[in-house]
Amino acid sequence: MKIELVLNRKHFADTYAIGKLYVEGQYLCDTIEDAVRDEKIYGETAIPYGKYRVRVTMSPKFGRLLPLLEDVPNFEGIRIHRGNSAIDTHGCILPGENKVKGQVINSTQYEEMLTGYIRLQEKLGSEVYINITK
Repeated sequence: MKIELVLNRKHFADTYAIGKLYVEGQYLCDTIEDAVRDEKIYGETAIPYGKYRVRVTMSPKFGRLLPLLEDVPNFEGIRIHRGNSAIDTHGCILPGENKVKGQVINSTQYEEMLTGYIRLQEKLGSEVYINITK
């Protein structure tokens, strides 16, 4: 079975993008990413629109299990993890609540929720994908 997460980018600023994350069609939380750019700038550019397989693996950088997006063109190690602003992301997706301009809050609980949900789906034999759209 395939499970789909959808990240719909909604607001675009010079240094970040805010989106809405849906799990199987249900709104879960907001997100913040680096700015969407035509050219990749290391640590300052959001990943390209598209559909990516997501697996939970151990992050060498963070030292904990985190969702990893696979086969992102021109990017490596793209994860969904906690953080508050584009400064914390380096191309990754930060979940939370966009109640402060240019930030998300309560990110830890959403990281843990998503990681647990994806791990459960993997244990049940499902493949998880994220579709990043406008």
